[in-house]
Amino acid sequence: MTSQLDRSPGLVNESAAEHCLALEQTLAQIRRTQIPLLTSWGSALAARLSTGSRLLVAGNGGSAAQAQHLTAELVGRYRDERPAYSAIALHSETSSLTAIGNDYGFEELFARQVAAHGRPGDVLVTMSTSGSSRNLLRAAEVARELGITVWAMTGPQPNPLAAASDSALCVDADATATVQEVHLVALHLLCAAFDDAVAGRRLSA
Repeated sequence: MTSQLDRSPGLVNESAAEHCLALEQTLAQIRRTQIPLLTSWGSALAARLSTGSRLLVAGNGGSAAQAQHLTAELVGRYRDERPAYSAIALHSETSSLTAIGNDYGFEELFARQVAAHGRPGDVLVTMSTSGSSRNLLRAAEVARELGITVWAMTGPQPNPLAAASDSALCVDADATATVQEVHLVALHLLCAAFDDAVAGRRLSA
């Protein structure tokens, strides 16, 4: 029996090629324009976390997975051996998450946790392909009120979440998948810059 893939390999290959081309083009744009931003984020985060501040990260769906990936690289390690640093993925505490959603509504999922865990000098990173998630906008609002620095990783600008943040990495891509894939690369570049800054601080101490 001939499968659908056997009957139309050209269509499958064309789709895969378009996906890869979109990713390549978007990554090239990030390389040309956004590495200084990610380097500055990594340096700032190293300075803050090294003096007792913490990183809070939030996202929905696939972006929640990206958020947890980022915190894992900091609590564990990304590349080189170094001390552990405080980083919390706000979606990962399921009992708190479901209680907040039940009692206060979906829009307050992250804002309530920012109010509980955040302190002046901390950093909140929000991750959203649309840049319009209400629960992330509320989290950013509460964070700004508390003196927490807000960074956003989003899809194309303009978008409300980028506007509500102190700084934003906006990925100019049409497909949600491409935005998420580039966010993964961006968080790795952020972690590399963080490690370099931590190593520099330790050498100069």
